[in-house]
Amino acid sequence: MRDFVGDFLREAMPPDYSLHGPELDRLSIYVHWLMLILFVGWGILFVYMLVRFRASKHPKAVYHGTKSHISKYAEIGVFVIECLLLFGISIPAWSRWTTRPDNDKNALEIRVVGEQFAWNIHYPGADHIFGKTNVKYVTSNNPLGLDPTDPNAKDDIATINQLHLELNRAVLIRLTSKDVIHDFFLPYMRVKQDAIPGMEIPVHFTPTHTSGTETWDIACAQLCGLGHFRMRGQYHVETKQEFDKWMATQTPAVASISE
Repeated sequence: MRDFVGDFLREAMPPDYSLHGPELDRLSIYVHWLMLILFVGWGILFVYMLVRFRASKHPKAVYHGTKSHISKYAEIGVFVIECLLLFGISIPAWSRWTTRPDNDKNALEIRVVGEQFAWNIHYPGADHIFGKTNVKYVTSNNPLGLDPTDPNAKDDIATINQLHLELNRAVLIRLTSKDVIHDFFLPYMRVKQDAIPGMEIPVHFTPTHTSGTETWDIACAQLCGLGHFRMRGQYHVETKQEFDKWMATQTPAVASISE
């Protein structure tokens, strides 16, 4: 039997280029199948009731109710299916998605800080250690508040609205916000997470497809002010050679701070 619901959703949704994406899409398909079955079933029941118990056929009301157990069995069936979706698929999948990549997987760690109305991207540099940040250092050319006196910050790289990722390499994004709640949304990666001031929320995924010559958008999916419509960044998924080449061309953020 052809999966009409699944085919429709796959056509309606953006392409999936992440390792965890297929499982998430399957769950969405199962839920929509259940919704369709319930919609059709309750619709048929409603029409049946209108015809079966019309006033011309039953001019006098009957108050003892139905004596059939079909509705009870149907409710039990729906409950069992919902339990399977929740406990059999959703919770195990959520557990895997919230478990951070092991250290031996060499995950690419990045800080992403939302603000009105841009995405600040922070790479730790060659030493793989993020430099310290402090609000007192925040300026127009240091939006992250990077501490220029911290030795670990000397090789850190900062960009605005430009995120570069490596193909088939796990990514761990430390997500937060400087001002209001934003929402970090990468449709092709099946990633959507609120960025909340005062909280650092880990988000991880693994890209499985290069962006090539395309430009993929980082969207803000949370209304965050009058400029919300223009809070849009770009991200690129590259091979290891391309990613290393891009990193080598970047000027450390501390150098631009001192200018």
